[in-house]
Amino acid sequence: MTVPTAPGGLPLIGHGLPMVRDPLSFLTSLPRYGDVVRIRLGTVTAFVINDAGLVRSVLVGESGTFDQGQLVDSARPLLGRGVGMLNGEEHRRHRRLMQSAFHRERIAAYATTMSRLAAERAASWRPGHVLAVDEEMNELALLTVATTLFSADFTDAIEEIKRSLPVALEEIPRRALAPALLLRLPTRRNRRFRTAVDRLHRTTRQAVAAGRGDRTDRGDLLSSLLRSRDHETGTGLSDDQVHDQLVNMMVAGTETTGAALAWAFHELGTNPGIEARLHDEVDEVLGGRAAEFDDISRLDYTRRVVQETLRRYPPYIILRHAPATVTIGGTTLPEGASVLFSPYALHHDARVFPQPGRFDPDRWLPERSAGLARGACIPFGGGARQCPGNHFALTELVIHLATIAGRWRLRPVVGARVREVARGAAVHPGALRMTAIPRGQVGVVGVVRGGCGP
Repeated sequence: MTVPTAPGGLPLIGHGLPMVRDPLSFLTSLPRYGDVVRIRLGTVTAFVINDAGLVRSVLVGESGTFDQGQLVDSARPLLGRGVGMLNGEEHRRHRRLMQSAFHRERIAAYATTMSRLAAERAASWRPGHVLAVDEEMNELALLTVATTLFSADFTDAIEEIKRSLPVALEEIPRRALAPALLLRLPTRRNRRFRTAVDRLHRTTRQAVAAGRGDRTDRGDLLSSLLRSRDHETGTGLSDDQVHDQLVNMMVAGTETTGAALAWAFHELGTNPGIEARLHDEVDEVLGGRAAEFDDISRLDYTRRVVQETLRRYPPYIILRHAPATVTIGGTTLPEGASVLFSPYALHHDARVFPQPGRFDPDRWLPERSAGLARGACIPFGGGARQCPGNHFALTELVIHLATIAGRWRLRPVVGARVREVARGAAVHPGALRMTAIPRGQVGVVGVVRGGCGP
């Protein structure tokens, strides 16, 4: 079957310009040309998969074995050989070793930290203040992942993550599309990226060495990785491997979670009926206190709000590589083909999700979602490469959303227009400003007033 080529490609750069300028519009325009469409990103030819069923075959390996490829290698200076960068048996082994860090008992312990940080963030706001909600939620997500990675004994490491990780993340999309030669030049942006990565890696390596030295289980992710053993071989992770997994967790646990939280409050602020239902549930379940792990099962509507947020604003691009010739839906892709698909475009396909632009948490009621095809909603990817921290992220999103919504109503600034901005791996709200209005409840218990953070 002949693969159609997307129109608008330019000499040398191909479709790189629309991909950089407005990737959401570009990617959502491609399904009209076919289920598999060819594009060019500089010198790289890539095949975009636009059908949910075909994407599932890529994710679960029914049509062949896909791995990471050339476009992902640009993130290697930051991510090293973390689980998201590995292939084959090495990838499977590292996933097994990471499982202990995300057991239910561990996540329940992390939830205590999540609850405390959400309460402290809520206590730091003042009535009537206009908040940069996108920045507030990104900082909360970053602080949460840093504090669960490293216990309170590693305050210096936590501060360095807060300082350097956002700088490194900002550069990753540009590096994925820029020619390799440009990335080696001593430009200001390249130097800034390298400095941030070096500082982040140095701090993380010091924390790993300190954790290995005293062998104490502090209940953090670092301790879990250091103590993990492969049940098949009995071997653990080296210090370098622990380091790379920690950095991968930092990246995965910051940007997409922060963006999702910000979008959730935006949707509550612009949909009063949805906001009222969530507030009623939060008030009934929590009664003015911060959310805890055991509350999550009772926060049904809150969980549906989170799930709809992840459908509406998922990662906008996932990359794969075909190490051998493979057939997808009758289309044969050559050995070495770069393959990409957009969860954002798939989640906005009206054939799968009626009125995809409408924020509707009740589309996730069992009776309405029962007929949804497997793989139609993939905010965490799928198959063997599904994000190993997906339950961690869902726990964090529900606890943060419920705790803050129990105390505050965030109102949109009149006249402000919120844009969808593809940055890093996530779809962010551009300049989300909202006014904090207290809900008139008794203050959240356990709050440390006057500040946030550890």
